[in-house]
Amino acid sequence: MSDFAIATPSAATSPQGPIHTVGILGGGQLAWMLNQAAPSLDLNLVFQTPNPSDSALQSVVDLDQQAILAPITDVAATAHLAQHCQIITFENEFVDLDALGKLAAQGVCFRPSLASLAPLLDKYEQRTFFASLGIAVPQFAPLTSGSLPPSFEFPVVIKARRNGYDGQGTFVCHTSADLAQCWQQAQQDPSVLMVEAYVPFQRELAVMAARSTTGEISQFPVVETHQQDQVCHWAIAPVQLSSTTQAQIDHITSQILEHLNMVGIVGIELFQTADDQVWVNEIAPRTHNSGHLTIDACATSQFEQHLRAISGQPLGPTHLTTSAAVMVNLLGFETSHNDYLQKRQAIAALPQTSVHWYGKTENRPGRKLGHATMLLSSGDPAIAVDMAHKIETLWYTG
Repeated sequence: MSDFAIATPSAATSPQGPIHTVGILGGGQLAWMLNQAAPSLDLNLVFQTPNPSDSALQSVVDLDQQAILAPITDVAATAHLAQHCQIITFENEFVDLDALGKLAAQGVCFRPSLASLAPLLDKYEQRTFFASLGIAVPQFAPLTSGSLPPSFEFPVVIKARRNGYDGQGTFVCHTSADLAQCWQQAQQDPSVLMVEAYVPFQRELAVMAARSTTGEISQFPVVETHQQDQVCHWAIAPVQLSSTTQAQIDHITSQILEHLNMVGIVGIELFQTADDQVWVNEIAPRTHNSGHLTIDACATSQFEQHLRAISGQPLGPTHLTTSAAVMVNLLGFETSHNDYLQKRQAIAALPQTSVHWYGKTENRPGRKLGHATMLLSSGDPAIAVDMAHKIETLWYTG
């Protein structure tokens, strides 16, 4: 476990007065959508990101004022970023806590705090943290050889302990040969991988929730997600849940946010089993793909909510403003430099449908290029699934 303790930030690292400028470590599509939400809150954003073509910078007028062109791991650049903002937040969690800790010790305010992030960046440590709270998680262990640890049986899930996203670094192994291949790809480094039991889930759920500087917690409606090859293809809301299941999710969410002393938004991925039990899969300490439909379908978007939470503003209402909604990821399916304008126009022409295009200039299979959200007048989940398939057909074959 990291040496960082979970504690309330000291007054020395809390900015005085209203927050007007927020630094963002990262410049991808999540940062771009944060930038879209900022003006309504009277906030200015400054980005640390390596390339002027990164998604977050496509709407930036003055790069000299709003961008520091450097990798997010460049701590000297982050120190420079801190001189241009009052707080710094994260587009993703692939950061060096030890290096950033030196800046925090000098008074730089990170939200969420580095202490809040510490138990989450390594998936094995994240599992250990959940288990310490009594939260149901799959059986897990470090993977120290090309064979299963005692008490594990196939199928199992192998995960990279750090820096896995969009299905990268996650493998379902059904045989010893599958496991041997994963181990070989990891170059037999025992610190890289972990193993966990495969959960025979009925469906996958996710929930976005935020906690403010005053400890207020606000939760968005639960969504159901559909994964293919460990990558989210679509999400729908609302989800029909029993009162018991909803209560389980509410309790898990509050436990996690309060024990982490989190300030900001988190995305919690869940398994629901056939016997109506809820297991935690993973947590992302940031805005998350499963919350994208909140932009069009909720009273407050996840991006606005995150900015509200970290800037000390009251949290916004989270209810759905439509009967139902479906969000479909527009994933790369070839290697190209194509803006797919005709496909996007065909999807946007569907009733009550919005296309959010991330402006990436390079396409490759599986890369998130954009997403589409359709608002529905019926809460029938079968209709939402049909509409997800319709959008996917237009995108992949239309």
